[in-house]
Amino acid sequence: MYQNLLLLLLICVNSLTYAQNHPSLILTKNGVVEIKSNIGHIPKFDATLANTIKKVDAEITKGIDVPIPKDLAGGYTHERHKLNFFTVQKAGVLFQLTGDEKYAIYVRDMFLAYAELMPTIDRHPATRSYARGKFFWQCLNDANWLVYSSQAYDCIYDWLDKPTRKKLNKELFKPMADFLSVETPQFFNRIHNHSTWGNAAVGMIGIVMNDDELIQRALYGLDLNDVNNKGKDNDGGAIQLIGQNRAGFLAQIDLAFSPDGYYTEGPYYQRYAMYPFLIFAQALANNKPELKIFKYRDEVLIKAVYALLVQTNTAGEFFPINDSVKGMSILSRELVTAVSLAYHFGGNEQKLLSFIEMQDRVPLNDSGAEAAMALINGNYELNKRESIELSDGANGNEGALGILRSSGKTEEVCLVMKYTKQGMGHGHFDKLSFIYYHGEKEVFQDYGSARWVNIEQKDGGGYLKENTTWAKQTIAHNTLVVNNKSQYLGNTKDADKHHSTPFLFSVNEKSVQVMSAKEENAYPGVQMHRTMAMITDDALQYPLVLDIYRVTTSDKNNYDLPFYFQGHVMSANFNYKTNDVLRPMGKSFGYQHLWAIAKGAPNNDQPAQLSWFNGKNFYTLTSNVNKGDSLIFGRIGANDPNYNLRTDPVFILRRTNTSNTVFASTYEVHGEYSPVSEIATNTYSKVKSISIIKNDNDYSVIQIQFLQGNSWVFALSNKGNGGKKEHKIELNNTLLEWSGAYKLFFNTKL
Repeated sequence: MYQNLLLLLLICVNSLTYAQNHPSLILTKNGVVEIKSNIGHIPKFDATLANTIKKVDAEITKGIDVPIPKDLAGGYTHERHKLNFFTVQKAGVLFQLTGDEKYAIYVRDMFLAYAELMPTIDRHPATRSYARGKFFWQCLNDANWLVYSSQAYDCIYDWLDKPTRKKLNKELFKPMADFLSVETPQFFNRIHNHSTWGNAAVGMIGIVMNDDELIQRALYGLDLNDVNNKGKDNDGGAIQLIGQNRAGFLAQIDLAFSPDGYYTEGPYYQRYAMYPFLIFAQALANNKPELKIFKYRDEVLIKAVYALLVQTNTAGEFFPINDSVKGMSILSRELVTAVSLAYHFGGNEQKLLSFIEMQDRVPLNDSGAEAAMALINGNYELNKRESIELSDGANGNEGALGILRSSGKTEEVCLVMKYTKQGMGHGHFDKLSFIYYHGEKEVFQDYGSARWVNIEQKDGGGYLKENTTWAKQTIAHNTLVVNNKSQYLGNTKDADKHHSTPFLFSVNEKSVQVMSAKEENAYPGVQMHRTMAMITDDALQYPLVLDIYRVTTSDKNNYDLPFYFQGHVMSANFNYKTNDVLRPMGKSFGYQHLWAIAKGAPNNDQPAQLSWFNGKNFYTLTSNVNKGDSLIFGRIGANDPNYNLRTDPVFILRRTNTSNTVFASTYEVHGEYSPVSEIATNTYSKVKSISIIKNDNDYSVIQIQFLQGNSWVFALSNKGNGGKKEHKIELNNTLLEWSGAYKLFFNTKL
């Protein structure tokens, strides 16, 4: 069948020729000619094309359906309108690449149906959104519709007769552009991924219709003096509008990305926003080359693609920080477009080709064809990800995301530490939290968001109330909770005013990689400083992670340090008692969603050690503990009558009525078990103990002892992080000397 489709394509390729100024958004006239000449000789592109033909032909056979909008996400009308805009975009491209008029006819008739619907409906009947749409419950989805539809319109624009073009311009596309902008300024005129879609939608349809006013509106935002309903949304609520020169597409690029390409809302929403950022940028590059949009801000749009690619595990899944749905990956349609565009406009970097190969499809445009041609040679670097620190904030000085990765013979170990800005409304209260990966698996997980996207049964596919009451709260993350309350008391406006402070990021020495950051605003009067090191040694099967979490305060507080481990408990070296009756661990700040399963206490002077099994490997957490500490097993799921939350386990170190303190832990991957051979190897941790030798304002010194008898000492300067500063400490008649912020002393015992 695949061969038959290609044969049909080759027959159709030159069957129709039109004198045209279009397409010019994602396809160009010269690009179409080039693609046509290579059809049948670029396997990745050919396969994508054949699959697209199959899908679009099936939809054409079903006929056009433009229902009156009524449903939230996941409902029939929502999903139908969504499928419509995806299908017309593909149909428009197929018309250009095959010349078959059935695709142009389908696009035209679909748009005429929408032109008939448009004047007969008001805003969507569902009132949940701050910016209700026309075809969808929120303007965001209407902007999606216009971004994709403008591409289809561009592909058939010169084929249409003038009366039809005039009708569609006047009755559908110009009204929709005005609706998304001047009629809904609270959606259009701010810095947010929603507004990026709105800016791109208005700008792209402006290019198609040659409407410079719309293009300028998209690039620079609204002049609020021309907006009649300034300061009010369409439901009468107060809104925050951003003034002239602080909105529009260029402002989005200026303010939403750091110089490293990190997007302040996190990788899940960066992935979503990259499509309008790059697809509109491509249209601008084709039509307004004088803007040099891909060179803008030191090529930050290209850097943003690379930043996204490094924020993935070995399966290509994005780190689920902030409001994220787990499993979203570089295989998404947005990244398929983004990576090929980055290759096309970013200098044909060969290392991108392995990601494109992993995606196994390309966009049907000029950049996709170019990438597919390059893949034929097979000469490209593997998609190796390195340790990296990505700065946050428009100027790169508002926190960062640290990523440490192992390299060598073992399956990758990856450690992610979050010391960024809050991330606006999609941010979580989780400063200094971490995620720990072993290959594709989360050893210690981030919960992500409480949401079932596009599943109607789960509150219309939107964010569940548990996203606020649980997923955003500090106790839901692997970071310190003070006095059973969330950071900033769960207030986003307060949290947005602050950011964590990077202290140290050092990866030059592959045997010891270190990242460190401070947070001084999350809790009044409490300074927190977390340092995480990934240590590689031939004596260990996998790198060992050392975690030092310091707290400095003049007040006595209660502290909870949770670890959301994944897997089945194997053993614990302390006694604990399970609860016969399950009770929630608290009434607010997320504790109301945690069952208290069991509680234990430290065993004399031994560290607390917990081992578990997941997949085929064993994992062990070893933590220093103090007399009076509590060791708690919990599980998510309390006060969840609709089963909206996963029932994942957690282990909590609790320390009460304490001022200055430090938590020191090691995380270890070891051993394997085969259910086929039923043989288990290396099932026990090699770590015997972890001790805090010194902790004050100047230095923290941690000792790790192993069962084999050897010992490591890690010394950290808590004040100076300069690379050349000399340090000298004498402890237990042993002199420790080093230069720089830290030093790991192998085979040293204090």
